[in-house]
Order: sequence, then C-alpha cells, then structure tokens
Amino acid sequence: MAAKGAVLASRILNEVAALGLVVGRVERAWKAAAANNDEFYYDSVALNIHSFYSGLERVLEKIASAVEGSLPQGVNWHQELLDQMALEIPNVRPAVISEKTREQLDPYRGFRHVVRNVYTYHISP
Repeated sequence: MAAKGAVLASRILNEVAALGLVVGRVERAWKAAAANNDEFYYDSVALNIHSFYSGLERVLEKIASAVEGSLPQGVNWHQELLDQMALEIPNVRPAVISEKTREQLDPYRGFRHVVRNVYTYHISP
C-alpha cells in the first residue's frame, strides 16, 4: 500500500510541475498580448488556461481513483469531481480542496468547456 501512495504522490508532483510551466506560459502570453495587442497571444492564453484546468483535473482524477476507487459518471462528471474533492469523506480522506478553492476553480472548468466547444475567435479577453 505504501508503494501505491508513493506512486500517486510522484504522479501528482509531476502534474504540479507541469502546471507551473503552464501558468508561466499564460503569464508570458498575457503580457505579450497586452504589449502587442495581438489576438494570437490571446489564443495562446485561452489554450493554456484550458491546459491548466485539464492538468488540475487529472490530479483530482488520480486522487479519486486511487483513494476512493471510483470517478463520477455522467454528463456532469467534471462538476461532480470538483464538488467531490471539496468534501471530506469520513474514514477515507479529508477534503482535498477547500470550498473556497472549489468556487475559485469552477470558472476555469467552465472556461475550459467554452474553449473546447467554440472557435477561439469567439472568445474575447
């Protein structure tokens, strides 16, 4: 069991490192967009915000799968996973994220949905 925990921890640390790189890309692209008034930098910002939430969701999926043994199902599973991670599950695990963090992450989840389902030129900064 300790080995499973170590593997999970390593996978999470790898994702967190990748998330740090993505955040840096968002910051650089946002500054470049503002300085150059170039819409293509905004496309980069949108895609990297999409990547940020996708990476974060992979972390939450890994935790739910490894610790709880299952993932939410159905059309709203992305929302349900985020909600689930804000809940303490007695005798299983504490809340992974706070309710405040859940509230702050939810707009990223929604934005990722928009990026996946519309042309980028429809997204305005």
